[in-house]
Amino acid sequence: MGWNQLMIYSILNWAFQIYSMVIFIYVIMSWLPNVRESAVGVLFSKLSEPYLSVFRRIIPPIGMIDLSPLVALFALQFVKAGLFTVLSWVL
Repeated sequence: MGWNQLMIYSILNWAFQIYSMVIFIYVIMSWLPNVRESAVGVLFSKLSEPYLSVFRRIIPPIGMIDLSPLVALFALQFVKAGLFTVLSWVL
């Protein structure tokens, strides 16, 4: 694996980890209404909601428990693995 390929993998891996953390923090912030309404909360909402809304349409909440973020994080890991597989074929 060449230097350029390693750099591409590192940047993509970093991006997926950062986005996973954004989703995780957004879910934690949902338990704290005052934090969610802050400027940081609004930013995390704008970053997370477009992706999470896809899963919320498919998976309804069970009582007060919303499992869609968990499924969304698993799906994100599958996308990452698939993308890395395709990149290994192409590069």
